Amino acid sequence: MRKFDPPWPVFFRRQLNRNWPLFVGFAVSGTGNGLTREDAKNSIFVQGHKRTQLSFPRICCRATYDGSFSLRVIPPNLLAAEKEEAKAVLTLFLKKQGLSNPAAAKIINKSDPFIDHLVSRLHSVHKSHYLVGRELTTLEIRDALIPYLETLFEEYGDILVEVVENFPNPPVEERLEENFLTLSAKERSVPSVSPPNTTLDSKKLKAMARVSDIGPTGKLPQHVVYLMDLGMELEMIKEVTRKFPAFAYYSLEGKIKPVVEFLLHLGVPKSDIPTILSKRPQLCGISLSENLIPTMNFLEDLGVDKKQWAKVIYRFPPLLTYSRQKLQATVDFLYELGLSAESVVLLHRSPQTFGLSIEGNLKPVTEFFLDRGYNMGDVRTMTSRYGALYTFSLVENLIPKWEFFLTMDYPKSELVKFPQYFGYSLERIKLRYSIVREKGVKLLLNQVLSLSNSEFDKALKRKLKKKSLIDD
Repeated sequence: MRKFDPPWPVFFRRQLNRNWPLFVGFAVSGTGNGLTREDAKNSIFVQGHKRTQLSFPRICCRATYDGSFSLRVIPPNLLAAEKEEAKAVLTLFLKKQGLSNPAAAKIINKSDPFIDHLVSRLHSVHKSHYLVGRELTTLEIRDALIPYLETLFEEYGDILVEVVENFPNPPVEERLEENFLTLSAKERSVPSVSPPNTTLDSKKLKAMARVSDIGPTGKLPQHVVYLMDLGMELEMIKEVTRKFPAFAYYSLEGKIKPVVEFLLHLGVPKSDIPTILSKRPQLCGISLSENLIPTMNFLEDLGVDKKQWAKVIYRFPPLLTYSRQKLQATVDFLYELGLSAESVVLLHRSPQTFGLSIEGNLKPVTEFFLDRGYNMGDVRTMTSRYGALYTFSLVENLIPKWEFFLTMDYPKSELVKFPQYFGYSLERIKLRYSIVREKGVKLLLNQVLSLSNSEFDKALKRKLKKKSLIDD
């Protein structure tokens, strides 16, 4: 993890001004038991901690005429689904900080109070939604929790894992100071985690049982039967649920069926639905009117052909789960790079580009080629010719293939003409190039890699015949 030196007093005052009722353990609506803001500031709780303490009210109130709010009015199934969504968001955040899947799962298993806290925060942020009975979408949950987790990371830095696991007990002041004063720079970059846990989370087991157990009527749950009628095998449904437990709690009429019917209306073949849902079950948690359709309209305004949606969705289902803000940021970066509107639109052939991080993918790849002597015009050309270029890992793909390219007898301009080079396996590249060198002939880079085995042999024979004529 990165080292942070957060402004403790500023952060505390900001959080206190925003959430003072919550810090003293009362409902979101405000002034329980007649406490004033001044009472809250002078309370033992606030005075006892110079740094922000994550202590929020337990889920124990009800929605009443005075505006106070709680979880008792929320159906148990919805509450369980929201907890799974919160776990998924926290897992994603921990993985972004460098933790492995097993390590993140171990932390989640030990953090039930913190998960309850995240759900409580959802209900405070979106109080009006619950009062009218509207469920939150996956994107709304993500947009509410990720900025909050980022704030906590800035607050606690390397000991965020400790904060999560020990919630609601805050880290002592000495531990906070130790975090910044005693760790070496290298140690600060590595999160402190417990040994990985290989056992399945009991809540995942409950979710899997929910989709596989026979009910009192002697049948599987209604939404499972519906999915099986679409062609999803029960084992596939269980596997999706294991990876994304919230899927087990999605209602048929409210979430799954509307999304499936919408996809069918777009021209997605029924046979493709199982694959799409298995790749991105979160699709069923997205509001059609507030998220999915506006996202599609945004991309269509860029020039994406409506007739191509079935192919685009099948190729990369997560595209429709991205917020417009994320898509706009990616498009703006590509325009800044100098790509034309036509080139950006052509990226629907590699729609995963829109899901990439600007700081984590787009900028590093661009800088990779600039650092190796290419100019921005070259990068634009390469990207417009091969949109998937930005999806490749620097360490696992671009760097080793670049290093081997330097051993080949080609000018750097050859990669501008044929950036698809990076899309072939290094084994194929080495094998084909070794054959060309052994024969003592010269082929264009795209001929070396893109031709089928039979066409490659024919190209070699033609070159050999031409070479023999010249020698004669």
